[in-house]
Amino acid sequence: MLTEKRFEEILRLVDEKGMVTLQELKNIFAASESTLRRDLTTLHNSGKLVKVFGGAMSLDAHYRTKDIEVPTRREVNREEKLRIAEYGASLIGPDDFVYLDAGTTTGYMIDFIQTKQATFVTNGVNHAQRLAAAGLHVILIGGELKASTEAVVGSEATIQLQKYHFTLGFLGANGIHQHSGFSTPDNNEAMIKQIALKQIRRPYILCDHSKFGQISPVTFGDLDHAVIITDRVDKPEYKKLENIIILNEA
Repeated sequence: MLTEKRFEEILRLVDEKGMVTLQELKNIFAASESTLRRDLTTLHNSGKLVKVFGGAMSLDAHYRTKDIEVPTRREVNREEKLRIAEYGASLIGPDDFVYLDAGTTTGYMIDFIQTKQATFVTNGVNHAQRLAAAGLHVILIGGELKASTEAVVGSEATIQLQKYHFTLGFLGANGIHQHSGFSTPDNNEAMIKQIALKQIRRPYILCDHSKFGQISPVTFGDLDHAVIITDRVDKPEYKKLENIIILNEA
């Protein structure tokens, strides 16, 4: 395929999906990873998309109206997410009753959990399976399964969550904005996050640097409702937050 034609197809995919990974592009195009990296760099430098670690996002990604499927999100900014996850897991003690939100960064935490005595409650189906396989005590919230994020949502899930009182908890967010707070694309998932925040004594939001300045349709909490753990902050207005842990400055 000619380079210009490949550029057109890459831009079409990014506009259609909001985000693509290098692995997805390798599966589609008969081109090497180094070639595709150069393609993304060229398109980024020409202002046609935003190159991120492991892939690329559309220029309109600052306002995210749809959830990107888990396999895609898992590979974007993976190293940053792993570092955030490791730090988050280090905060869990043996007597903790922990809420673990569905999501890619919270999912990465599972491999770093050291204590076997803590109890975990999650609305992530895959999280529950992995926690159980690791020999940890886990409670899976019941309700409606949202396939794109592998999260359990709905009225049954919210009722069950309201019964619990967590010592600490870890949630993800699609957007973190100084005016719109923590946000996510789906109203049902936002409701779960909102209730969970109220039931957690020490709530944490895990997010990589790409989430700052982003807005999704539904706000589930203000920025002062949880401590933010991130790899770095590129936007100066967010460095002023009092409730933020920036790992490259820790």
